[in-house]
Amino acid sequence: MDNKVIIFDTTLRDGEQALNASLSVHEKLQIAQAIERLGVDIMEVGFPVSSPGDFESVQQIARTVKNSRVCALARAVEADIQACADALKPAEAFRIHTFISTSDVHVQQKLRKEFSDIEAMAVHAVKFARRFTDDVEFSCEDAGRTPIDNLCRMVEQAIKAGATTVNIPDTVGYTVPTEFGGIISQLFNRVPNIDQAVISVHCHNDLGLAVANSIAAVQVGVRQIECTVNGIGERAGNCSLEEVAMILKTRENLLGLHTGIQHQEIARTSKLVSHLCNMPVQLNKAIVGGNAFSHSSGIHQDGMLKASNTYEIMTPESVGISKTKLNLTSRSGRHVIKHRMASLGYQDSDYDLEQLYADFLALADKKGQVFDDDLEALLFNIQQQDMQDFYHIDYLTVQSGSGEFATASIKLASGDKQQIESATGNGPVDALYRAIKQAVDIEFEVSDYKISNKGAGEDGLGQADIVVTWQGRNFHGFGLATDVIEASGQALIHTLNSIHRAETISALKKEAGAKQSPSSSTNKPQGV
Repeated sequence: MDNKVIIFDTTLRDGEQALNASLSVHEKLQIAQAIERLGVDIMEVGFPVSSPGDFESVQQIARTVKNSRVCALARAVEADIQACADALKPAEAFRIHTFISTSDVHVQQKLRKEFSDIEAMAVHAVKFARRFTDDVEFSCEDAGRTPIDNLCRMVEQAIKAGATTVNIPDTVGYTVPTEFGGIISQLFNRVPNIDQAVISVHCHNDLGLAVANSIAAVQVGVRQIECTVNGIGERAGNCSLEEVAMILKTRENLLGLHTGIQHQEIARTSKLVSHLCNMPVQLNKAIVGGNAFSHSSGIHQDGMLKASNTYEIMTPESVGISKTKLNLTSRSGRHVIKHRMASLGYQDSDYDLEQLYADFLALADKKGQVFDDDLEALLFNIQQQDMQDFYHIDYLTVQSGSGEFATASIKLASGDKQQIESATGNGPVDALYRAIKQAVDIEFEVSDYKISNKGAGEDGLGQADIVVTWQGRNFHGFGLATDVIEASGQALIHTLNSIHRAETISALKKEAGAKQSPSSSTNKPQGV
Protein backbone atom coordinates (compact mmCIF):
# COMPACT_ATOMS: atom_id res chain seq x y z
CA MET A 1 0.00 0.00 0.00
CA ASP A 2 1.25 3.49 -0.92
CA ASN A 3 2.47 5.47 2.08
CA LYS A 4 1.45 8.83 0.62
CA VAL A 5 -1.74 10.35 2.04
CA ILE A 6 -3.66 12.36 -0.55
CA ILE A 7 -4.75 15.74 0.78
CA PHE A 8 -8.20 16.72 -0.49
CA ASP A 9 -8.92 20.34 0.39
CA THR A 10 -12.55 21.46 0.58
CA THR A 11 -12.05 24.99 1.94
CA LEU A 12 -13.88 26.52 -1.02
CA ARG A 13 -16.83 24.13 -0.82
CA ASP A 14 -17.47 22.83 2.69
CA GLY A 15 -15.46 25.60 4.31
CA GLU A 16 -17.33 28.37 2.54
CA GLN A 17 -20.65 27.01 3.80
CA ALA A 18 -19.72 28.34 7.25
CA LEU A 19 -19.32 31.95 6.11
CA ASN A 20 -21.81 34.70 6.83
CA ALA A 21 -21.29 36.11 3.32
CA SER A 22 -20.22 34.40 0.10
CA LEU A 23 -16.77 34.96 -1.30
CA SER A 24 -16.45 36.74 -4.64
CA VAL A 25 -15.07 34.91 -7.67
CA HIS A 26 -11.82 36.88 -7.31
CA GLU A 27 -11.49 35.97 -3.62
CA LYS A 28 -12.11 32.29 -4.37
CA LEU A 29 -9.47 32.41 -7.07
CA GLN A 30 -6.97 33.94 -4.62
CA ILE A 31 -7.62 31.14 -2.13
CA ALA A 32 -7.44 28.46 -4.83
CA GLN A 33 -4.04 29.70 -5.98
CA ALA A 34 -2.78 29.75 -2.38
CA ILE A 35 -4.04 26.19 -1.84
CA GLU A 36 -2.31 25.16 -5.07
CA ARG A 37 0.98 26.64 -3.76
CA LEU A 38 0.40 24.71 -0.55
CA GLY A 39 0.67 21.51 -2.57
CA VAL A 40 -2.73 19.89 -2.07
CA ASP A 41 -3.48 17.00 -4.41
CA ILE A 42 -7.20 17.67 -4.90
CA MET A 43 -9.18 20.84 -4.27
CA GLU A 44 -12.96 20.77 -4.13
CA VAL A 45 -13.99 24.27 -5.13
CA GLY A 46 -17.76 24.41 -5.24
CA PHE A 47 -21.22 23.01 -5.94
CA PRO A 48 -21.87 24.27 -9.51
CA VAL A 49 -25.59 23.51 -9.70
CA SER A 50 -26.31 25.58 -6.59
CA SER A 51 -25.97 29.02 -8.20
CA PRO A 52 -24.60 30.81 -11.28
CA GLY A 53 -21.94 32.39 -9.04
CA ASP A 54 -20.70 29.02 -7.84
CA PHE A 55 -20.68 27.70 -11.41
CA GLU A 56 -18.60 30.68 -12.56
CA SER A 57 -16.09 30.39 -9.72
CA VAL A 58 -15.60 26.65 -10.35
CA GLN A 59 -15.11 27.38 -14.05
CA GLN A 60 -12.55 30.14 -13.39
CA ILE A 61 -10.58 28.00 -10.95
CA ALA A 62 -10.65 25.03 -13.35
CA ARG A 63 -9.21 27.33 -16.01
CA THR A 64 -6.46 28.69 -13.72
CA VAL A 65 -5.21 25.92 -11.42
CA LYS A 66 -2.72 23.52 -13.00
CA ASN A 67 -0.82 21.73 -10.24
CA SER A 68 -3.74 20.45 -8.15
CA ARG A 69 -6.67 18.48 -9.52
CA VAL A 70 -9.89 20.51 -9.36
CA CYS A 71 -13.06 18.84 -8.11
CA ALA A 72 -16.70 19.88 -7.77
CA LEU A 73 -19.57 18.41 -5.79
CA ALA A 74 -22.86 16.95 -7.04
CA ARG A 75 -25.78 15.15 -5.50
CA ALA A 76 -26.57 11.76 -7.03
CA VAL A 77 -28.65 13.58 -9.63
CA GLU A 78 -27.88 13.84 -13.35
CA ALA A 79 -28.43 17.61 -13.52
CA ASP A 80 -25.93 18.17 -10.70
CA ILE A 81 -23.33 15.93 -12.32
CA GLN A 82 -23.82 17.58 -15.71
CA ALA A 83 -23.30 21.01 -14.11
CA CYS A 84 -20.04 19.77 -12.58
CA ALA A 85 -18.83 18.46 -15.91
CA ASP A 86 -19.69 21.72 -17.68
CA ALA A 87 -18.04 23.92 -15.04
CA LEU A 88 -14.91 21.76 -14.86
CA LYS A 89 -14.48 21.44 -18.62
CA PRO A 90 -11.64 24.04 -18.85
CA ALA A 91 -9.42 21.86 -16.63
CA GLU A 92 -6.99 19.42 -18.24
CA ALA A 93 -8.17 16.76 -15.79
CA PHE A 94 -10.82 16.96 -13.11
CA ARG A 95 -12.76 15.00 -10.51
CA ILE A 96 -16.52 14.78 -10.02
CA HIS A 97 -17.57 14.09 -6.44
CA THR A 98 -21.09 12.73 -6.03
CA PHE A 99 -22.81 11.70 -2.82
CA ILE A 100 -25.96 10.35 -1.23
CA SER A 101 -27.02 9.68 2.35
CA THR A 102 -26.72 6.14 3.67
CA SER A 103 -27.62 6.26 7.39
CA ASP A 104 -31.04 5.04 8.51
CA VAL A 105 -32.02 8.44 9.87
CA HIS A 106 -31.16 10.13 6.57
CA VAL A 107 -32.61 7.45 4.31
CA GLN A 108 -35.88 7.16 6.21
CA GLN A 109 -36.47 10.70 7.44
CA LYS A 110 -34.72 12.92 4.88
CA LEU A 111 -34.91 10.97 1.63
CA ARG A 112 -37.94 8.82 2.57
CA LYS A 113 -36.80 5.91 0.39
CA GLU A 114 -35.79 2.29 0.74
CA PHE A 115 -32.08 1.55 1.00
CA SER A 116 -32.23 -0.44 -2.24
CA ASP A 117 -33.46 2.71 -4.02
CA ILE A 118 -30.57 4.71 -2.55
CA GLU A 119 -28.14 2.06 -3.72
CA ALA A 120 -29.53 2.20 -7.26
CA MET A 121 -29.29 6.01 -7.32
CA ALA A 122 -25.66 5.85 -6.20
CA VAL A 123 -24.70 3.32 -8.86
CA HIS A 124 -26.42 5.35 -11.59
CA ALA A 125 -24.75 8.57 -10.42
CA VAL A 126 -21.27 7.04 -10.49
CA LYS A 127 -21.82 5.54 -13.94
CA PHE A 128 -23.17 8.84 -15.26
CA ALA A 129 -20.19 10.77 -13.84
CA ARG A 130 -17.80 8.31 -15.52
CA ARG A 131 -19.08 9.55 -18.90
CA PHE A 132 -17.21 12.81 -18.26
CA THR A 133 -14.09 11.76 -16.36
CA ASP A 134 -12.28 8.67 -15.17
CA ASP A 135 -11.77 10.32 -11.76
CA VAL A 136 -15.02 9.90 -9.82
CA GLU A 137 -15.41 10.07 -6.06
CA PHE A 138 -18.47 8.74 -4.26
CA SER A 139 -19.40 9.64 -0.67
CA CYS A 140 -21.69 7.80 1.72
CA GLU A 141 -23.11 10.78 3.60
CA ASP A 142 -23.42 10.16 7.35
CA ALA A 143 -21.36 6.98 7.03
CA GLY A 144 -20.46 7.23 10.71
CA ARG A 145 -24.06 6.38 11.63
CA THR A 146 -24.72 3.93 8.79
CA PRO A 147 -25.26 0.23 9.70
CA ILE A 148 -22.04 -1.53 8.77
CA ASP A 149 -23.74 -4.10 6.51
CA ASN A 150 -25.35 -1.34 4.46
CA LEU A 151 -22.11 0.64 4.36
CA CYS A 152 -20.12 -2.35 3.09
CA ARG A 153 -22.76 -3.03 0.46
CA MET A 154 -22.78 0.59 -0.73
CA VAL A 155 -18.99 0.85 -0.93
CA GLU A 156 -18.77 -2.38 -2.93
CA GLN A 157 -21.45 -1.27 -5.41
CA ALA A 158 -19.93 2.21 -5.86
CA ILE A 159 -16.53 0.72 -6.70
CA LYS A 160 -18.14 -1.79 -9.05
CA ALA A 161 -19.91 1.09 -10.82
CA GLY A 162 -16.61 2.88 -11.42
CA ALA A 163 -15.82 5.06 -8.39
CA THR A 164 -12.06 5.49 -8.11
CA THR A 165 -12.28 7.08 -4.66
CA VAL A 166 -14.85 6.20 -2.01
CA ASN A 167 -15.25 8.62 0.85
CA ILE A 168 -16.43 7.66 4.34
CA PRO A 169 -17.64 10.85 6.05
CA ASP A 170 -18.36 11.30 9.73
CA THR A 171 -20.81 13.97 8.62
CA VAL A 172 -22.07 14.98 12.05
CA GLY A 173 -18.84 14.41 13.99
CA TYR A 174 -20.43 11.63 16.05
CA THR A 175 -17.79 8.90 16.20
CA VAL A 176 -14.72 8.57 18.41
CA PRO A 177 -11.31 7.47 17.03
CA THR A 178 -11.40 3.82 18.09
CA GLU A 179 -14.95 3.49 16.76
CA PHE A 180 -14.22 5.26 13.47
CA GLY A 181 -11.01 3.32 12.93
CA GLY A 182 -13.02 0.14 13.57
CA ILE A 183 -15.55 1.08 10.88
CA ILE A 184 -12.74 1.60 8.36
CA SER A 185 -11.09 -1.69 9.35
CA GLN A 186 -14.35 -3.56 8.77
CA LEU A 187 -14.64 -2.06 5.30
CA PHE A 188 -11.12 -3.23 4.42
CA ASN A 189 -11.90 -6.69 5.78
CA ARG A 190 -15.36 -7.15 4.28
CA VAL A 191 -15.53 -5.31 0.93
CA PRO A 192 -14.04 -7.67 -1.67
CA ASN A 193 -13.10 -5.03 -4.27
CA ILE A 194 -11.89 -2.34 -1.87
CA ASP A 195 -8.35 -2.50 -3.26
CA GLN A 196 -9.69 -1.07 -6.54
CA ALA A 197 -10.34 2.39 -5.06
CA VAL A 198 -8.71 4.92 -2.76
CA ILE A 199 -10.56 5.06 0.54
CA SER A 200 -11.05 8.56 1.91
CA VAL A 201 -12.44 10.14 5.08
CA HIS A 202 -14.20 13.45 5.70
CA CYS A 203 -14.56 14.13 9.42
CA HIS A 204 -16.47 16.93 11.10
CA ASN A 205 -15.51 18.46 14.41
CA ASP A 206 -18.75 18.51 16.42
CA LEU A 207 -17.07 16.68 19.31
CA GLY A 208 -13.62 18.11 18.60
CA LEU A 209 -12.41 14.81 17.11
CA ALA A 210 -12.15 15.52 13.38
CA VAL A 211 -8.35 15.40 13.27
CA ALA A 212 -8.10 12.46 15.69
CA ASN A 213 -10.63 10.44 13.68
CA SER A 214 -8.78 11.20 10.44
CA ILE A 215 -5.47 10.04 11.90
CA ALA A 216 -7.13 6.89 13.26
CA ALA A 217 -8.40 6.20 9.74
CA VAL A 218 -5.05 6.52 7.98
CA GLN A 219 -3.52 4.19 10.54
CA VAL A 220 -5.79 1.40 9.27
CA GLY A 221 -5.47 1.99 5.54
CA VAL A 222 -7.20 5.20 4.45
CA ARG A 223 -5.11 7.14 1.94
CA GLN A 224 -7.08 10.35 1.44
CA ILE A 225 -8.02 12.93 4.08
CA GLU A 226 -10.59 15.61 3.30
CA CYS A 227 -9.92 18.80 5.22
CA THR A 228 -10.00 22.60 5.19
CA VAL A 229 -7.56 25.40 5.93
CA ASN A 230 -7.98 26.49 9.56
CA GLY A 231 -10.58 23.72 9.96
CA ILE A 232 -13.41 26.01 8.79
CA GLY A 233 -16.69 24.40 7.83
CA GLU A 234 -20.26 23.57 8.80
CA ARG A 235 -21.14 23.94 12.51
CA ALA A 236 -17.96 23.23 14.51
CA GLY A 237 -15.90 22.88 11.35
CA ASN A 238 -13.93 20.24 9.49
CA CYS A 239 -10.68 18.39 9.90
CA SER A 240 -7.89 20.98 9.94
CA LEU A 241 -5.53 20.68 6.97
CA GLU A 242 -2.56 22.21 8.77
CA GLU A 243 -2.99 19.92 11.76
CA VAL A 244 -3.13 16.63 9.84
CA ALA A 245 -0.28 17.75 7.58
CA MET A 246 1.99 18.53 10.53
CA ILE A 247 0.96 15.40 12.44
CA LEU A 248 1.98 13.26 9.48
CA LYS A 249 5.25 15.20 9.10
CA THR A 250 6.17 15.43 12.79
CA ARG A 251 5.24 11.80 13.55
CA GLU A 252 6.38 10.23 10.28
CA ASN A 253 8.70 7.96 12.24
CA LEU A 254 5.67 6.51 14.05
CA LEU A 255 3.03 6.55 11.32
CA GLY A 256 5.23 5.88 8.29
CA LEU A 257 3.10 8.21 6.14
CA HIS A 258 3.73 11.45 4.27
CA THR A 259 1.95 14.08 2.15
CA GLY A 260 2.90 16.39 -0.69
CA ILE A 261 2.15 19.51 1.34
CA GLN A 262 4.63 22.39 1.15
CA HIS A 263 4.65 22.99 4.88
CA GLN A 264 6.37 26.37 4.73
CA GLU A 265 3.26 27.73 2.95
CA ILE A 266 0.93 26.82 5.82
CA ALA A 267 1.03 30.10 7.77
CA ARG A 268 0.65 32.29 4.68
CA THR A 269 -2.32 30.27 3.44
CA SER A 270 -3.95 30.30 6.87
CA LYS A 271 -3.67 34.09 7.10
CA LEU A 272 -5.13 34.59 3.63
CA VAL A 273 -8.12 32.34 4.32
CA SER A 274 -8.70 33.97 7.69
CA HIS A 275 -8.56 37.45 6.15
CA LEU A 276 -10.76 36.81 3.10
CA CYS A 277 -13.30 34.74 5.03
CA ASN A 278 -13.32 37.19 7.97
CA MET A 279 -12.84 34.26 10.35
CA PRO A 280 -10.11 35.05 12.90
CA VAL A 281 -7.94 32.13 13.97
CA GLN A 282 -8.17 31.49 17.70
CA LEU A 283 -4.95 32.31 19.53
CA ASN A 284 -4.45 28.78 20.85
CA LYS A 285 -5.17 27.06 17.53
CA ALA A 286 -2.60 24.34 16.85
CA ILE A 287 0.04 25.14 14.22
CA VAL A 288 -1.27 28.55 13.07
CA GLY A 289 -2.67 30.23 16.20
CA GLY A 290 -0.96 33.35 17.49
CA ASN A 291 0.24 31.46 20.56
CA ALA A 292 1.26 28.24 18.77
CA PHE A 293 4.95 29.17 18.98
CA SER A 294 4.67 31.58 21.89
CA HIS A 295 6.03 30.94 25.38
CA SER A 296 5.11 32.86 28.55
CA SER A 297 6.22 30.59 31.39
CA GLY A 298 9.61 31.55 32.77
CA ILE A 299 10.65 27.90 33.04
CA HIS A 300 9.64 27.24 29.43
CA GLN A 301 11.38 30.38 28.21
CA ASP A 302 14.59 29.42 29.98
CA GLY A 303 14.45 25.98 28.36
CA MET A 304 13.77 27.49 24.94
CA LEU A 305 16.80 29.76 25.18
CA LYS A 306 18.99 26.76 26.00
CA ALA A 307 17.52 24.41 23.36
CA SER A 308 14.34 25.03 21.38
CA ASN A 309 13.40 21.35 21.28
CA THR A 310 12.85 21.39 25.04
CA TYR A 311 9.38 22.85 24.45
CA GLU A 312 8.83 22.85 20.66
CA ILE A 313 8.25 19.68 18.66
CA MET A 314 8.45 21.56 15.36
CA THR A 315 10.02 24.85 14.36
CA PRO A 316 7.93 27.90 13.49
CA GLU A 317 10.00 28.23 10.31
CA SER A 318 8.78 24.80 9.18
CA VAL A 319 5.26 26.20 8.73
CA GLY A 320 6.31 29.61 7.45
CA ILE A 321 6.37 31.57 10.71
CA SER A 322 9.47 33.71 11.14
CA LYS A 323 10.38 32.91 14.73
CA THR A 324 9.31 31.75 18.16
CA LYS A 325 7.85 34.42 20.44
CA LEU A 326 8.91 34.65 24.06
CA ASN A 327 6.15 36.73 25.63
CA LEU A 328 7.39 39.05 28.36
CA THR A 329 5.07 38.56 31.32
CA SER A 330 5.41 38.56 35.10
CA ARG A 331 6.42 34.89 34.79
CA SER A 332 9.47 35.69 32.63
CA GLY A 333 12.84 35.35 34.33
CA ARG A 334 15.96 37.50 34.30
CA HIS A 335 17.56 35.29 31.67
CA VAL A 336 14.75 36.12 29.23
CA ILE A 337 15.01 39.87 29.90
CA LYS A 338 18.76 39.72 29.36
CA HIS A 339 18.27 37.81 26.10
CA ARG A 340 15.64 40.28 24.87
CA MET A 341 17.85 43.28 25.69
CA ALA A 342 20.69 41.68 23.73
CA SER A 343 18.37 41.19 20.75
CA LEU A 344 17.56 44.92 20.96
CA GLY A 345 21.26 45.74 20.71
CA TYR A 346 22.17 46.41 24.35
CA GLN A 347 25.32 45.20 26.07
CA ASP A 348 25.25 43.87 29.64
CA SER A 349 27.10 47.02 30.71
CA ASP A 350 24.36 49.29 29.33
CA TYR A 351 21.94 48.59 32.16
CA ASP A 352 21.52 47.28 35.68
CA LEU A 353 19.75 43.95 35.22
CA GLU A 354 18.40 43.79 38.78
CA GLN A 355 16.91 47.29 38.59
CA LEU A 356 15.49 46.75 35.11
CA TYR A 357 14.00 43.41 36.13
CA ALA A 358 12.33 44.93 39.21
CA ASP A 359 10.83 47.72 37.07
CA PHE A 360 9.77 45.16 34.48
CA LEU A 361 7.92 43.03 37.06
CA ALA A 362 6.09 46.08 38.39
CA LEU A 363 4.94 46.98 34.87
CA ALA A 364 4.06 43.38 33.97
CA ASP A 365 1.85 43.09 37.05
CA LYS A 366 -0.08 46.15 35.86
CA LYS A 367 -0.47 45.48 32.13
CA GLY A 368 0.10 41.75 31.65
CA GLN A 369 2.27 41.45 28.55
CA VAL A 370 5.25 43.78 28.16
CA PHE A 371 6.61 44.63 24.69
CA ASP A 372 10.04 45.66 23.47
CA ASP A 373 9.17 49.36 23.45
CA ASP A 374 7.95 49.04 27.04
CA LEU A 375 11.25 47.46 28.05
CA GLU A 376 13.25 50.25 26.45
CA ALA A 377 10.96 52.84 28.02
CA LEU A 378 11.81 51.37 31.42
CA LEU A 379 15.48 51.66 30.57
CA PHE A 380 15.06 55.39 29.99
CA ASN A 381 12.74 55.89 32.96
CA ILE A 382 9.79 56.74 30.73
CA GLN A 383 6.51 56.09 32.45
CA GLN A 384 3.96 54.27 30.32
CA GLN A 385 1.13 56.63 31.20
CA ASP A 386 3.18 59.61 29.98
CA MET A 387 3.27 58.19 26.46
CA GLN A 388 0.03 56.29 25.93
CA ASP A 389 -2.24 59.15 24.94
CA PHE A 390 -0.01 61.62 23.11
CA TYR A 391 -2.58 61.64 20.30
CA HIS A 392 -6.25 61.89 21.13
CA ILE A 393 -9.33 62.66 19.01
CA ASP A 394 -11.37 65.36 20.75
CA TYR A 395 -14.00 65.59 18.03
CA LEU A 396 -14.85 63.96 14.71
CA THR A 397 -17.67 64.17 12.21
CA VAL A 398 -18.12 62.42 8.88
CA GLN A 399 -20.52 63.19 6.06
CA SER A 400 -21.16 60.65 3.33
CA GLY A 401 -23.83 60.19 0.70
CA SER A 402 -24.58 57.85 -2.18
CA GLY A 403 -22.37 58.60 -5.18
CA GLU A 404 -20.44 61.32 -3.35
CA PHE A 405 -17.01 61.55 -1.78
CA ALA A 406 -17.10 61.36 2.01
CA THR A 407 -15.84 64.29 4.09
CA ALA A 408 -14.31 63.97 7.56
CA SER A 409 -13.45 66.74 10.03
CA ILE A 410 -11.45 66.16 13.20
CA LYS A 411 -9.99 68.01 16.16
CA LEU A 412 -6.85 66.13 17.17
CA ALA A 413 -4.90 66.71 20.36
CA SER A 414 -1.13 66.14 20.07
CA GLY A 415 0.40 66.52 23.49
CA ASP A 416 -0.58 70.04 24.55
CA LYS A 417 -1.48 71.16 21.01
CA GLN A 418 -4.75 70.89 19.10
CA GLN A 419 -5.24 70.80 15.36
CA ILE A 420 -8.38 70.88 13.21
CA GLU A 421 -8.29 69.16 9.82
CA SER A 422 -10.75 68.14 7.09
CA ALA A 423 -10.32 65.74 4.19
CA THR A 424 -12.32 63.93 1.53
CA GLY A 425 -11.97 60.29 0.66
CA ASN A 426 -13.41 57.26 -1.05
CA GLY A 427 -15.69 56.37 1.85
CA PRO A 428 -15.97 57.61 5.44
CA VAL A 429 -13.03 55.64 6.86
CA ASP A 430 -10.72 56.72 4.05
CA ALA A 431 -11.74 60.36 4.60
CA LEU A 432 -11.17 60.05 8.36
CA TYR A 433 -7.74 58.49 7.91
CA ARG A 434 -6.73 61.19 5.42
CA ALA A 435 -7.76 63.89 7.91
CA ILE A 436 -5.76 62.25 10.71
CA LYS A 437 -2.74 61.87 8.42
CA GLN A 438 -2.84 65.61 7.71
CA ALA A 439 -2.86 66.35 11.44
CA VAL A 440 0.14 64.27 12.50
CA ASP A 441 3.80 64.58 11.67
CA ILE A 442 4.22 60.89 10.90
CA GLU A 443 4.66 59.27 7.48
CA PHE A 444 2.77 55.96 7.60
CA GLU A 445 0.78 53.60 5.42
CA VAL A 446 -2.27 51.54 6.36
CA SER A 447 -1.36 48.00 5.30
CA ASP A 448 -4.37 46.11 6.70
CA TYR A 449 -7.79 47.05 7.99
CA LYS A 450 -10.88 45.08 8.94
CA ILE A 451 -14.10 45.44 10.89
CA SER A 452 -15.70 42.67 12.94
CA ASN A 453 -18.85 42.46 15.02
CA LYS A 454 -18.38 42.02 18.76
CA GLY A 455 -21.99 41.96 19.86
CA ALA A 456 -25.51 41.05 18.81
CA GLY A 457 -28.29 43.34 17.67
CA GLU A 458 -28.36 46.86 16.31
CA ASP A 459 -26.45 48.28 19.26
CA GLY A 460 -23.68 45.66 19.10
CA LEU A 461 -20.08 46.80 19.24
CA GLY A 462 -17.91 46.99 16.15
CA GLN A 463 -14.18 46.35 16.41
CA ALA A 464 -11.75 47.91 13.96
CA ASP A 465 -8.37 46.22 13.57
CA ILE A 466 -5.62 48.00 11.69
CA VAL A 467 -1.99 47.40 10.78
CA VAL A 468 0.10 50.51 10.04
CA THR A 469 3.57 50.38 8.49
CA TRP A 470 6.12 52.96 9.65
CA GLN A 471 9.79 52.83 8.70
CA GLY A 472 9.50 49.17 7.77
CA ARG A 473 7.88 48.17 11.07
CA ASN A 474 4.29 47.05 11.53
CA PHE A 475 2.14 48.44 14.34
CA HIS A 476 -1.22 46.92 15.21
CA GLY A 477 -4.09 48.83 16.77
CA PHE A 478 -7.74 48.29 17.50
CA GLY A 479 -10.77 50.34 18.43
CA LEU A 480 -14.11 49.30 19.88
CA ALA A 481 -17.32 51.35 19.66
CA THR A 482 -20.97 51.09 18.64
CA ASP A 483 -20.05 53.36 15.71
CA VAL A 484 -17.61 51.70 13.29
CA ILE A 485 -16.24 55.08 12.16
CA GLU A 486 -15.40 55.96 15.76
CA ALA A 487 -13.86 52.50 16.25
CA SER A 488 -11.77 53.01 13.11
CA GLY A 489 -10.49 56.33 14.41
CA GLN A 490 -9.61 54.79 17.76
CA ALA A 491 -7.70 52.00 16.02
CA LEU A 492 -5.53 54.40 14.01
CA ILE A 493 -4.86 56.62 17.03
CA HIS A 494 -3.84 53.49 18.97
CA THR A 495 -1.17 52.72 16.36
CA LEU A 496 0.00 56.34 16.12
CA ASN A 497 0.56 56.45 19.88
CA SER A 498 2.65 53.28 19.57
CA ILE A 499 4.67 54.87 16.75
CA HIS A 500 5.20 58.05 18.77
CA ARG A 501 6.41 55.94 21.67
CA ALA A 502 8.87 54.12 19.37
CA GLU A 503 10.08 57.47 17.95
CA THR A 504 10.72 58.87 21.41
CA ILE A 505 12.66 55.80 22.53
CA SER A 506 14.71 55.82 19.32
CA ALA A 507 15.64 59.47 19.88
CA LEU A 508 16.67 58.76 23.47
CA LYS A 509 18.82 55.83 22.36
CA LYS A 510 20.63 58.06 19.87
CA GLU A 511 21.11 60.74 22.51
CA ALA A 512 22.50 58.20 24.98
CA GLY A 513 24.83 56.84 22.32
CA ALA A 514 26.09 60.32 21.42
CA LYS A 515 26.93 61.05 25.07
CA GLN A 516 29.13 57.96 25.32
CA SER A 517 32.82 58.43 24.55
CA PRO A 518 35.33 55.68 23.70
CA SER A 519 36.81 56.00 27.17
CA SER A 520 33.46 55.74 28.87
CA SER A 521 31.81 53.03 26.81
CA THR A 522 30.41 51.42 29.91
CA ASN A 523 28.25 54.42 30.77
CA LYS A 524 24.63 53.55 31.24
CA PRO A 525 21.78 55.42 29.46
CA GLN A 526 20.51 58.39 31.42
CA GLY A 527 18.20 57.43 34.25
CA VAL A 528 19.47 53.91 34.84
